[in-house]
Order: sequence, then structure tokens, then C-alpha cells
Amino acid sequence: MANNNIITEGDRSPRIILHEPTGSTVEVLLYGAQVISWKNQRREEILFMSNKAVWKPPQPVRGGIPICFPQFANFGTLEQHGFARNRLWTLDEDPSPLPAVNSQSNADLLLKSTEDDLKTWPFRFELRIRITVSAGKLTLIPRVRNVDNKAFTFTLALRNYFSVSDVSEVRVEGLETLDYLDNMLKRERYTEQADAITFDGEIDRVYLSTPTKIAIIDHERKRTIVLRKEGMVDAVLWNPWDKKAKAIPDLGDEDYNTMLCLDAAAVENPINIKPCEEWRGRQELSIVSSSYFSGQLDPHKVINGLR
Repeated sequence: MANNNIITEGDRSPRIILHEPTGSTVEVLLYGAQVISWKNQRREEILFMSNKAVWKPPQPVRGGIPICFPQFANFGTLEQHGFARNRLWTLDEDPSPLPAVNSQSNADLLLKSTEDDLKTWPFRFELRIRITVSAGKLTLIPRVRNVDNKAFTFTLALRNYFSVSDVSEVRVEGLETLDYLDNMLKRERYTEQADAITFDGEIDRVYLSTPTKIAIIDHERKRTIVLRKEGMVDAVLWNPWDKKAKAIPDLGDEDYNTMLCLDAAAVENPINIKPCEEWRGRQELSIVSSSYFSGQLDPHKVINGLR
């Protein structure tokens, strides 16, 4: 895949700039295959980036969309969120069986297991991601191929750091009545009681068997961020709030006010793939004007009514 959009600056990781005809842009680091910016046609940034983010490897970048593989969080024995976000990826010259695409608005990236990786996680894999920007949409298609002679299991998440006007004023629709694991309470299992989820303190939950569509409604910005997903049945909500934010070195003390993580994830039931098999997921983020929603928000309208 020829791509003339790679930019290298100093000792920062090379990055790829994607753009589409209506004016929205996406920036992707080769380090971690991490999306670090998504701006809409009006040049408004949709993703959150810490004002204390460290841009020099091997530190992961705090913000954007890190890829957590082959382990989410500390659900296993590997480093937090696995090692894929701390590796330099390459351009994928052969993304088949996905069709060939325009490299101005798409990037195909590839991570293969190294001998060092095999010491900590003894399975040979190829992890691919296709990143596509289109009018009002950002699509990520992660794929994991087993190139070993034995089956393996993994957990995975696309950690979406969204920029919000004020986290205490936004609400999340689509997770009501669902069970969740509360990471702040030793992963105890609870059932969500709220009609819509709002935020007034630290939250770190894995919602289980979630719908394919979840929405973050941000009235102040008059926009709704819609997450559609396939192959990743769980969803993670995270915000560190004030005390935890102060303890995170690469997060500004007040950054928690303007961020919310809503992740597409496969956590509770690890994915198992046999030799030569490939798993594929999909995440589509889109922006909808909140004027679409009127009065009291109807979760069923949010989840079922958007096309």
C-alpha cells in the first residue's frame, strides 16, 4: 500500500495523516498504531489528548485510541493493557481479504510477534488494523490472525478517549439494565440501575453483553458521539476523577473534566482462535448533531433510531 502521508519529526514516532473530501482528518502514530487526532469538517477535535502526554517511546501516549492487546487492563499476567500499544507497527502491504482502498483516507497497519514478545506471550500472531476516515465517521477494523501451530486466547479493547465539554454534564445511553464488573470493587458484578449513566465521581466498569450501539450525549457541544461495534461484546467506561487524575503522571490535574473513555472491548469471555484462523472486529464512531434528540432522551430512539 503506497502512502505518501507519513510525517517524521525529530525523535517523535512517525505519523500518518488521513483526510477525506469534506475536510475531516485523522492522525495515526506508527507507534502503537494509535489514532491521536480526529477532527471533523469544522476542525473540531473529537478525541481527548492529555496536556501532559509523553510523545517519546516507550511511553504510551495518553489519549486518542490506544489498542489494548493481547490483554485488557490487568485481566492477565502481562503488562497493563498488553504490549501492542508499546510497539512500532509497519504499513501493511497486503491487507487481504479486505479490499484495496484509497490510501488518502485509509491506513492499514500491521504488528507481528517478535522473539521478545514470545518470551512473555508464547504465541505467534499477526495483528492488523484498518483505519478509515469518511464524512462524520471514523472506522477501525482490528484483525488477529493465529500464525502459530497451537490455539490461543486474548482479550482486546479499543480505548476511546473522547473529548467532552464537561464530564459531569454528559450522559451515556445504551448501557442501562446491563450487568457490569466494577474494577473499583474487585470486579464484583452489579446491574446498572440508572435510566442513563451520568458522572459525579471516578468510574471504571466493564459492561457485559452490550448492544452494538452506544451513545455519549453532550448537550453543551450540541453533539452526540455514537459508537457502533461488532465482535467486541463488552464496553468499558472510565474516568479517573480528581484524586486519581492527580496521581497519573501523564494526565493533567483537571483533564478528567473534559474526557471520557468509552471502549469497545472483548474482556469477560476471551476470544479463542485456532491455527490459521482470523478474528475480525469493527468499530465505527460517528458524530450526530444533538438537535436530532429532543426533550427527554429516549434510549431506544438513540440505540435503534439512528441510521
